[in-house]
Amino acid sequence: MPEVVVADNIRVAYERTGSGPPLVLMHGAEANRQMFSALVALLAGHFEVIAYDQRDCGDTRGPEVEASLADLAHDARALIRGLGHERAHVFGSSFGGRVAQALALLHPECVDRLVLASTWPLPDSYEATYPEGAQRIGELRSKLPESAEDLAGWFFPEAFLRERPELRRIFANAQPRSARSERRARTVASTLDCPAGAIQAPTLVIAGELDRVVPAALALRLAALVPGSKTLLLPDVGHVTVMQATRRIADALAEFLCAKETPNASRS
Repeated sequence: MPEVVVADNIRVAYERTGSGPPLVLMHGAEANRQMFSALVALLAGHFEVIAYDQRDCGDTRGPEVEASLADLAHDARALIRGLGHERAHVFGSSFGGRVAQALALLHPECVDRLVLASTWPLPDSYEATYPEGAQRIGELRSKLPESAEDLAGWFFPEAFLRERPELRRIFANAQPRSARSERRARTVASTLDCPAGAIQAPTLVIAGELDRVVPAALALRLAALVPGSKTLLLPDVGHVTVMQATRRIADALAEFLCAKETPNASRS
C-alpha cells in the first residue's frame, strides 16, 4: 500500500524505495506510479526513489475540481518538502516531463538535476506542437477498445510489440470515461506561460528514435532551448522509454545524476 502526504486537501499517494539522494519520478498522462516499477528496482541502489500518483491518477485523492499544470507543480513541491527534503532530482516522462518542467520553473529551489524523457517544451500545448499526432491519437482513443492494437503501435515500435505481444492490447482495458478522467484530460491539456528556456537546473533530455507520440525532433527542440542541456537519443526505442529501455534509462539516470561535474555540453 502507498503512503500519503497531505497538502492543500490533496492526499498524494507515493512509494519510497532505496537510499541515497532523493529522485522523484513523474508519470505520463493516463498512467500512474506503477509504470516505474521495473525502473525503481534498478535505481534503488543509487537513490531514494519516490514514485507518486498525480491528481486524478492512481491512489491520489483530493477535491473533485480541475487542476492546472501549475497545481501539479505545487503538489510535487509539497511532496518533496513533506518527505523532509529541500530539493530532489526529478525525472519526468511524457506529460510527466511537462510537470517536471513546471516544477523547475515555478519552484527552482526544489530541483537539483532534471531529466526529461519523451516530452515537448513549455509553453506550447501538444495540439499546437504536433497537431497531426494529437488528432490521430484522439481518433484512436475514441474508438477503444477496438482500436487498442493500432493505438499501441503509436506508443511502442512494431519490433518491440512482436517481442511483447501482450502489449498490443494494453489500451483495451482503458477505464470508461468518468468525471475523474475528464478532469484529468483537461489537466493534461493545460499549459503554463513560462518558457522552457528559463529552466536553471542541469538538464538531460532523452528521446526515443522511433517515438511516434512525441517525435524525437520535438524532444530535441526542448534540449536546444534549455541552456547547457545534454541529450540522449535511444535507437530503436519508442515513446514509453521506461518500459522498452528500462536498463538504458536507469544507467543514463545514474550516470547523469551522480556525475560530480555540472553538465554543460550536449551529447547524442
